[in-house]
Amino acid sequence: MKRFALILLVMIMALGMFTACGGSDEPAADNAGDAAKTTFTVGFDANFPPYGYMEDGEYVGFDLDMAAEVAERNGWELVLQPIDWNAKDMELDSETIDCIWNGFTMNGREDLYTWTDPYQDNSQVFVVRTDSGITDIAGLAGKTLSVQMDSSAEAALNDEESELAVNLKASLKEVVTVAEYNTAFMDLEAGAVDAIAMDIGVAGFQIEGREGFMILDEVLASEQYGVGFKLGNTELRDTVQATLEEMVEDGTFAEISEKWFGYDVGIIGK
Repeated sequence: MKRFALILLVMIMALGMFTACGGSDEPAADNAGDAAKTTFTVGFDANFPPYGYMEDGEYVGFDLDMAAEVAERNGWELVLQPIDWNAKDMELDSETIDCIWNGFTMNGREDLYTWTDPYQDNSQVFVVRTDSGITDIAGLAGKTLSVQMDSSAEAALNDEESELAVNLKASLKEVVTVAEYNTAFMDLEAGAVDAIAMDIGVAGFQIEGREGFMILDEVLASEQYGVGFKLGNTELRDTVQATLEEMVEDGTFAEISEKWFGYDVGIIGK
């Protein structure tokens, strides 16, 4: 009987120790903060060269190279997450991605995300066929213009505060919205549309080495690119911002820019 009581007492003591050890309401990982971060998940449009796209079975691009360098310097594993551009806010709000980094325009979205400083200036331009006879914006009157859905070009075209945009849109025969620019270029080549409104960086990349296309000198609008984080996520933004500035200082930013554009496109930290 005494032996049984002794065993029971030991069991009660052991149970008490177990309860004390497991009594925390918060898992240890939840209290670790940003120091415990091991991955950096970047959301991007996989059909947006030269910023992010697939080539030979791998995702490549200017912004992806930049993100890879940021991840390496912070000891994070880079996770490239292609997203439906129309679902980008849902992806960010649900925290399935850490940021949107893909030629992401800040202008008009300043209060919707937590941003890094702008890292590249960009303009919205028009691409036409060289045999179209169109040499300026006035020549687009009565023509069909293609834009990517939810793109900066579409936003610029719908800007009711821009006299240029209002007059241009009123003069057009039709505006065709496509899911991605590969479709737009196929339509332009086939004569289904007369022009494409798009980012100058993307336009230059698309027509490089291709015959029959040109960029009009006049621009629809100018803008800036930044890395967008979930509103309020200043801690991660500050880390990425500091790393980008470090890359500018040591010349890595310019090196990556030269690879993709042939010159330094960077404006951050300058």
